[in-house]
Amino acid sequence: MDLTVVGSSGSFPSADSPCSCYLVEADGFRLVIDLGNGALGALQRYCDLYAVDAVLLSHLHADHCVDMCAYYVARNYRVGGCPAPLPVLGPHGTAERLARAYDMDEHPGMKEVFEFGTLEEGTFRLGPLSITATRVAHPVEAYAFRVEHRGRSFVYTGDTGPCEQLVELARDTDLLLSEAAFTHGKEDIPDLHLTGRQAGQHAARAGVRRLVLTHIPPWTDPERNLADAAEVYPGPVELAHPGAVYRF
Repeated sequence: MDLTVVGSSGSFPSADSPCSCYLVEADGFRLVIDLGNGALGALQRYCDLYAVDAVLLSHLHADHCVDMCAYYVARNYRVGGCPAPLPVLGPHGTAERLARAYDMDEHPGMKEVFEFGTLEEGTFRLGPLSITATRVAHPVEAYAFRVEHRGRSFVYTGDTGPCEQLVELARDTDLLLSEAAFTHGKEDIPDLHLTGRQAGQHAARAGVRRLVLTHIPPWTDPERNLADAAEVYPGPVELAHPGAVYRF
């Protein structure tokens, strides 16, 4: 199983990175997790847009899903015809949210291009992958995901504030891909985002083998968040950057 970072910027694209987007590949199956601002263009560096097998959306804030509008255009108006509907799993109301974002009628909206499914807490399969979805602490319905394949795993936090359920989801995982949008001692807004220090604390409590910090906005100093995480997490920790590939 390979995990490729397509975009890792939080809130809006930076000069160096699109917003949240990650490509997971296993046994020829390709899963895209989140498709934020600017991500569709970058995704084409790593994958044929028409070779994606499913899309998983952690929540419906624009920096995690808005490029689904561009993906709709790419598929719907493809030379040679629109491919078969692509499975898209997201929180309740995903189809309607994306239709509104594109300023189109909610019915049929994008349903002729995407086959929408609604996320619930629990474990399900996408191709060869086992996915466990868990609700996390955010102002909207938001999920973290544990992705498992042949005994290996990684956990993606999506957007979340500190929460016990994230620790349990990440227990003994090979890699925790954790948001770290806030800076320790600077922002203090409950149930919104993690600091680098909090990401490190969650990783340490869960006993994860590796920590990768992502979703860091352009106004946040990533090196400070990295140092804060390293103070409380004893394992290897690094910053996510576009093009990084993690193999399990």
